[in-house]
Amino acid sequence: MWLSFFMNSKKFFVILILALSSLLTSAQVSKYSNEFLSLGIGARGLAMSNTMTALSNDVTAAYWNPAGLVRMQRPYQLAAMHAEYFAGIAKYDYLGAGYKIDNKQAVAFSWIRFGVDNIMNTTELIDKQGNFDYNKITYFSAADNAFLLSYAYNFEKVTGLSLGANAKIIRRTIGKFAGAWGFGFDVGLQYNVKGWQFGAMLKDATSTFNAWSYQLTDRIKEVLETTGNELPENGLELTVPKLNLGAAKFVPFGKGFSGTFALDFDCTFDGKRNTLIKSKPLSIDPHLGMEFAYKTIVALRVGLGNMQMIPYFDSKQKFTCQINFGIGIGIKDIVFIDYAYTNLGNLSIALDSHIFSVKIAIDSFKRKNRDK
Repeated sequence: MWLSFFMNSKKFFVILILALSSLLTSAQVSKYSNEFLSLGIGARGLAMSNTMTALSNDVTAAYWNPAGLVRMQRPYQLAAMHAEYFAGIAKYDYLGAGYKIDNKQAVAFSWIRFGVDNIMNTTELIDKQGNFDYNKITYFSAADNAFLLSYAYNFEKVTGLSLGANAKIIRRTIGKFAGAWGFGFDVGLQYNVKGWQFGAMLKDATSTFNAWSYQLTDRIKEVLETTGNELPENGLELTVPKLNLGAAKFVPFGKGFSGTFALDFDCTFDGKRNTLIKSKPLSIDPHLGMEFAYKTIVALRVGLGNMQMIPYFDSKQKFTCQINFGIGIGIKDIVFIDYAYTNLGNLSIALDSHIFSVKIAIDSFKRKNRDK
């Protein structure tokens, strides 16, 4: 009986390995897959040019580095962000909820959406006789969604060391014409010692697969063929791992004033990119962030990122970068309102984006008993 079970199990694992190998072989590696998850969340992090790998210590750490969740100052935290660009055509939203179970454990749930809504579908506008029927115009949305379930653990035997992980589900849709489901993991570490903070975040640690499927009507297929476009086929899109490294230093100035200085490196392994440090196997994108604060009441922030060497016609190269600014206001250590002035994701021709986010941190949802 046990021998039969072992043999059947062995066959099952062999078949499973072969199936996974076939899946990996057929998957298409995309250099910029799921790039909406590289934009960043929260006005504080965006103002500091995404230098949050070592710094993140609130509910937004679920995105930046889940290991930072155990450093939340209060056990219950909620956060939200809304941003628009391309003159309001594109919407970028974030909602997060975090709970610090005890000094060793914390969990969080996050939702991120990047989408363009109310896109006109005019494929049915003109019939085969060339007649226009405006009643045939419909509208659809193209949206990317991510759902993150995060967990963090603080090692008691190694003071200052914490580990975190994300399990994430990706849902991407283009109206009713196409859709994809994806799944992946992120793993992060943070280590704090003598006022220094260090962090490492491996995104898509096991690679993330997006399984695309298409539902095209005969009319859409006809339009694509007559306009010389290829018909899309169902397939897999693979997001390869990306490593973020960070270091930060907190410096107290006295009388409630302080400064925080951070340096991050985004390391990609999918070929040469237009980053400051680049090679065929590895590209490194450095970015700097600074924050000057008075207690938890007000903070001024600046960030330097998107550093590149741009070639010109005279064969010379010129250094360019993106500078971000921001401000944060805290109200009774409960409500925190942050603002960032930046070019979100560097995807827009416009020079600036205005980003607002809010965070609420409380100790308990229970009402205190009042003496009669």
